[in-house]
Amino acid sequence: MVGRIASLAALLLAVCGCTGTGAAAEEDAGTRQARETVRQLPEVLAGAGSSLVATAMEMTSGGTRVTIRGEGGYDFVTRSGELRVTLPLEIPAGAVPPVTEVFTPGALYMKNRGAGVPADKWVRVDVTSLTDGNLVANGATDPLLAAELLRGVVSVRELPELELNGEWVRHLRGVTDLVVAAREASGPAGEQLVAALAGFADPMVPFDAYLGTDGLPRKIRHQFSLGSERGLEGVDVASTVEFSGFGTPVTVSLPVPDDLYTGAVG
Repeated sequence: MVGRIASLAALLLAVCGCTGTGAAAEEDAGTRQARETVRQLPEVLAGAGSSLVATAMEMTSGGTRVTIRGEGGYDFVTRSGELRVTLPLEIPAGAVPPVTEVFTPGALYMKNRGAGVPADKWVRVDVTSLTDGNLVANGATDPLLAAELLRGVVSVRELPELELNGEWVRHLRGVTDLVVAAREASGPAGEQLVAALAGFADPMVPFDAYLGTDGLPRKIRHQFSLGSERGLEGVDVASTVEFSGFGTPVTVSLPVPDDLYTGAVG
């Protein structure tokens, strides 16, 4: 079982209608407002500046489920951040060291990547070259990209408020279209989402968004169905990003050229 869990974890680290009057009109107006609220989350995050983030990548294949978790911080203005990503608890402690991931526009840097890379070296990955745009391939979704993906929202409904980490939050559930999101997002984020079109079995991605009274997201969750690339057909992935401590200063240090590994990566 441990071997299968490790193998699955390694895969992740390698890769409007007519309206009437009265209640109906009010419902439609509320739906439109909810849709715009979701679409504008990238701008809302940029206005907040930065935050602490926690990620979870849960992959299910057959009867096996593994979860990879990350913790760190993200600067939504510079579109950069750093996470310390740990593999599932089922893998013996120390068997696989935590992976440090540094997100930048268009590139991901990874330390303790494994696969023949020296422990003291970093690997640079051009995220636009990945078949999933790095939405799931390396065990953590870029926190800002998780919000950018919601620019393609095609349907959304508001569920009852619920308590999350001691705070009452709005709960919005819907479906976002990866094709539309790729068109609406700008710069490297748009390029990543275009690249992701090749990696998923269905461009329609279910999501849940949890928002505080200040309009800032507390959690964003996506459910992906992977395609046939790299033999991942039939694998479902749930990616969650949690946000807290908005305004916390986040310093991201890029590795110097001498610390980059330029050899082959397995």
